[in-house]
Amino acid sequence: MRFLRQSLTGLFLLSLTLALLIMAGQTIRGAVQDRLAREARMPAAQERLFSVNVVTAAADTVTPVLTAFGQVESRRTLEIRAAVGGTVLELAPEFVEGGSVTEGQVLLRIDPADAEAALARTQNDLRDAAAEARDAAVALDLARDELLAAEEQLALRERAAARQRDIAARGVGSDAAVETAELAASAARAAILTRRQAIAQAEARVAQSATGQDRARIALDEAVRRLADTVIRARFSGVLSGVTLVEGRLVTANEQLGQLIDPNRLDVAFRVSTAQYARLLDGAGRLADLPVRVRLDVFGVDLVRAGRLSRDSAAVAEGQSGRLIYAALEDAGGMKPGDFVTVEVDEPPLDAVVRLPGSAMDSSGTVLVLGEGDRLEVLPVVLIRRQGNDILVQGDGLEGREVVVERSPLLGAGIGVRPLRAAGEEAQTGPDLLELTAERRARLVAFVEGNDRMPSEVRVRLLAQLQADRVPADVVQRLEQRIGG
Repeated sequence: MRFLRQSLTGLFLLSLTLALLIMAGQTIRGAVQDRLAREARMPAAQERLFSVNVVTAAADTVTPVLTAFGQVESRRTLEIRAAVGGTVLELAPEFVEGGSVTEGQVLLRIDPADAEAALARTQNDLRDAAAEARDAAVALDLARDELLAAEEQLALRERAAARQRDIAARGVGSDAAVETAELAASAARAAILTRRQAIAQAEARVAQSATGQDRARIALDEAVRRLADTVIRARFSGVLSGVTLVEGRLVTANEQLGQLIDPNRLDVAFRVSTAQYARLLDGAGRLADLPVRVRLDVFGVDLVRAGRLSRDSAAVAEGQSGRLIYAALEDAGGMKPGDFVTVEVDEPPLDAVVRLPGSAMDSSGTVLVLGEGDRLEVLPVVLIRRQGNDILVQGDGLEGREVVVERSPLLGAGIGVRPLRAAGEEAQTGPDLLELTAERRARLVAFVEGNDRMPSEVRVRLLAQLQADRVPADVVQRLEQRIGG
């Protein structure tokens, strides 16, 4: 019985399976016949429209800004060197790295013992030279008196010789007496020559004594200067740099002891290309007096100072290109020599130019503008200047047209688009501000307040920005990069 029941159950399941297979086959067959019986219909073609951002081209007078990178330099930097060697006896309290000094202030004193001894020697030498000059003058006077006496003696001898000749002519005197008188006159003439030679020697001695006095005075002046050189004073008001000197150190002549920098007379040196330099020239071919702005990134806040172009380099250095230009800062507060800064120069204004995003123009110098039915047209333009991510262009028929902001390989002449106008642009160009949590704000404030290297004016500005409800995102990003967060 059990075998019969199991056999009937298996037969029933087999029959049910065959029935289901036959039903599935009929369903598939009916669906295929119904599909084959339908008429073939082509879908209607529909044009694809691309959404593009557009701006209206408006011609205006624009002042281009030339951006370059430069370094702050001091127009007046003085090396402090020791004119004489010796031991440093005294140092001014301000004679330290970064110390501020005033014009004429005593910076240091060097041991003056050697200079004072040299001065005493030269004073004695001058007194000796004066005594020698007096002796030479007295000797000259005596030699002149002796010459007068010899001339008087010669006159007497010549009269005696003449008298003997006269006596001999009358036949009373002898030839020996005449000869003796003439020999006496000749000896008197020889004595005069000797006295004249003595006068010449006395005059030479006087001249030598005068020269000796001049030399002694020169040596005295030099000794006075060397004594004065033991005291080093500040030539102008400024800040000291590179100071490594301590009291009691032995310095040598011409040794550099530091540098004196004038912090109020700073220049910015920056290099531009030759083409950029040509745009900064006036009608006479000289560098124009144009305003500049110098930016220094200080802990997330730009320290901006104004200035003007002052001069350019006289020659191009070997291995360099372009031109090196100097700009004089009007107020250099917060900036130091050696700072790496960004320089922005206001070029002469350009008339009737259109400012567009740089992505609006392709490599062939064309832009896409909206035509009838919101279809694109290609319009050639002339690139006048690049300004960061923007361009300044000119073109016939460009003013007043709507220009596609971003070019794409999918866009071209005759393609229909869906323009997105001003509302979309304003949403994209809004200020990038952040709302900080209390913990994040407290962390940034603590970092700013605890940084001693930050200038006081920058610290005040940062704290004021951090106390606002919304803080600029770039300020937060830079501060957190320095914190390490």
